[in-house]
Amino acid sequence: MAYREEDAILYALAVGTPADQLDLVFERNLRVLPTYGLVLGLWVADAAGALGAFRPQDALHGAQTLNVHKPLPPEGDIDVHGRVAAVWDKGSAAVLEVVAECDHFTAGYSIFLPRQGGWGGERGPSAVRADNPAPVGPVWSGSYATSTQQAALYRLTGDRHLIHIDPEAAHAAGLPGVILHGLCTLGIAAREVAEAAGARPWELASLRARFTAPVRPGDTIALSCRRGGDGAIAFTAQAAGATVLNAGSAVYSPQGAADPG
Repeated sequence: MAYREEDAILYALAVGTPADQLDLVFERNLRVLPTYGLVLGLWVADAAGALGAFRPQDALHGAQTLNVHKPLPPEGDIDVHGRVAAVWDKGSAAVLEVVAECDHFTAGYSIFLPRQGGWGGERGPSAVRADNPAPVGPVWSGSYATSTQQAALYRLTGDRHLIHIDPEAAHAAGLPGVILHGLCTLGIAAREVAEAAGARPWELASLRARFTAPVRPGDTIALSCRRGGDGAIAFTAQAAGATVLNAGSAVYSPQGAADPG
């Protein structure tokens, strides 16, 4: 997957990075947000759908994981490989686990497929859970007010699914209107939660969360998190009275601040 500095900067802006955070939005000494890897790996899930593993219009993004091996360079051509890791039978639904991996990161996409279970396969894990030791220290909270243009901007990073731009397509899918990309919500959370860790956003080492409700462009995302006994940050996010990210966990490491290579 080839990308330019402009692509990395566009992604940073699409997940709400302020213009004064020059390390992320200015090509001089540019740092790439690690969650940009989720954009670079998304083709794996799209390819699985194109090959008939699932019908994209009937699928939901259930959960996401990211493990960072080394920083992404400001621009480059990353050789990302993909595979289907598992298919779970949940009875009334199925879950397809797709993995994208390269030298820089490993990303896991859990695709929830309603009405496609019941064939007698293994049930698999019940959910992505934050299994950190008991939280310690005070609760940290923060919020980010999305713009009504947020989904229109984020789709320019590569996710052109119609429910994020076309109200008719969103209504046909049973949604009240256009929704924000789950990976945009997660990218915002990872960037904001870095503050709770006393870290910089590009120091993210691992991330996971479960998507439990959509965010509408213009909603305010309210984040709440606590540091676990192992140093991981456990977090949840709410918008419009619903939990939109659950079982969240993020680890930030100074190694993320190393010069990309």
